[in-house]
Amino acid sequence: MRKTITLIAFIFLFAQCKVKTIETTETNKNTGLIADSAMVVSAREEASKIGVAIMKKGGNAFDAMIATELALAVAYPFAGNIGGGGFMVYRTYDGKTGALDYREKAPLAASKNMYLDENGNIIANKSTLGAMAVGVPGTVDGLFKVHEKFGSLPFSDLIQPAIDLANKGVVVTEKQAERLATYRHFFSEVNDTKIMLDNDWKEGDTIKYVMLAKTLERIRDLGRDGFYKGETAEMLVNYVQKLGGIITKKDLEIYEAKWRNPIEFSYKDLKIIAMSPPSSGGICNAQIFKAIEPFDLASFGHNSLKYIQLLTEAERRAYADRSFYLGDPDFVKIPIDTLISSKYVKNRMANFSWEKATLSSTLQHGKITGYESDETTHYSIVDKYGNSISATTTLNGAYGSKVFVSEGGFFLNNEMDDFSSKPGTPNMFGLVGGDANSIAPEKRMLSSMTPTIVEKNNRFYMSVGSPGGSTIITSVLQTILNVYEFNLSMQEAVDAPRFHHQWLPDVVSFEPKGFDSLLLNQLQQKGYQIKQENSVILGKVDAVLRLPNGKLEGGADYRGDDKAAGF
Repeated sequence: MRKTITLIAFIFLFAQCKVKTIETTETNKNTGLIADSAMVVSAREEASKIGVAIMKKGGNAFDAMIATELALAVAYPFAGNIGGGGFMVYRTYDGKTGALDYREKAPLAASKNMYLDENGNIIANKSTLGAMAVGVPGTVDGLFKVHEKFGSLPFSDLIQPAIDLANKGVVVTEKQAERLATYRHFFSEVNDTKIMLDNDWKEGDTIKYVMLAKTLERIRDLGRDGFYKGETAEMLVNYVQKLGGIITKKDLEIYEAKWRNPIEFSYKDLKIIAMSPPSSGGICNAQIFKAIEPFDLASFGHNSLKYIQLLTEAERRAYADRSFYLGDPDFVKIPIDTLISSKYVKNRMANFSWEKATLSSTLQHGKITGYESDETTHYSIVDKYGNSISATTTLNGAYGSKVFVSEGGFFLNNEMDDFSSKPGTPNMFGLVGGDANSIAPEKRMLSSMTPTIVEKNNRFYMSVGSPGGSTIITSVLQTILNVYEFNLSMQEAVDAPRFHHQWLPDVVSFEPKGFDSLLLNQLQQKGYQIKQENSVILGKVDAVLRLPNGKLEGGADYRGDDKAAGF
């Protein structure tokens, strides 16, 4: 058992929130925001505060989810959206768990080889940039599904703060200005007219999203049909088709989010509840956790040579299986029970050696007889009643396909790239897929999004998730281990430098700070290919931890503009 942390000193009261900041003299921990009862951690302060305000009005975590996600569509158009999709995992106050899949779907006119030329080669950028890259959006339907099942306040109350924010405007941060400057040239390349974000926005400017506010008002007044039918649907379909895309009004009308059973597994005395396919995160992390469970990680030391070796080799094998077995469970049969069984994972790790790296070129998927984005955003919410959610939503690439429906004020996703356009050929994140994830009409594309909730002693322990494309899975994994195995505070766990391996390409990626050259040299001597670049960011984790005294600690990632709010 790890030592109980004595929490003392430096208590500050924040307005009416009863929010406190604490430190420990015992370990000199840096802690995140501490709240007595409820918390939201998201990519933008505006969204976190809106979610908290809903809970102060008596709303639950699910009400706050709806309000937070809609606020992110305004404040964080880089990834927040109504033109994309996502996943949500939940745990209610009485321990019931579940998951919602509001992932985008392929249009009815989609086909397996739609991104290949006459010679069978992938057509550059067709699945990533422009109207042909767009999948049928799921976010709005997903939020209505959540409200129908769990909402306690009127939907109009939950969407109004986002409408007000859009009309009032959002102040541009330094990081947002940098992102806009980086991607602005794509906006004019893809769209046939100038869009509002084409302007040279600077830090401190205020952007008003007036057309988006009108779209949100239609959703408020007409419900789900305010997006999937009528004026909004017509402007979306007309513009996509004008740019050469294939989405139709019928695609929008028939879209439906789906409740699914999450992937649940144990790691020592933890119960981990993660997203099931078409997310690959739950299965991959189940395999990795089971592979490392027999080892005493704490004795290895945090981010030590042996720790990095072990996680890398477990990740290598899990991602190899991901590429072959995983896809949309409504279209392919996935041997989930076998993939996450201790016996199967033990066999997969049998050729692991401390002496040298296993080359990915020598490692394929495991044999099973008879029977599977970087620019995403995550938020974690816990309410005063004991409900918790972990939700990840995305447009896939930065600003998605870059297609901007100006009349509606929103970007559309480029999720079609998450299919295997050509089995064996990597997508924009370097992930290699197989036939299980090939394109078919109405099929959902495989995802790395990994919203996760963890229980300890049958009680809520933490909610965690991240953006980061293929690095999401390993970012979530390492954050959980940082807290549980190495006794870091949630903020320290989120801030800690991360590393990543995904089978192919056969390189271990490291963040630029926190790994010394001696350690990297030792890994290279054992045959590991090292990649460390100044620009590399591995995930942006937003998480909530329940402390031994029942209070909540938020971990908001410094790598973005992320912020925790609570009371």
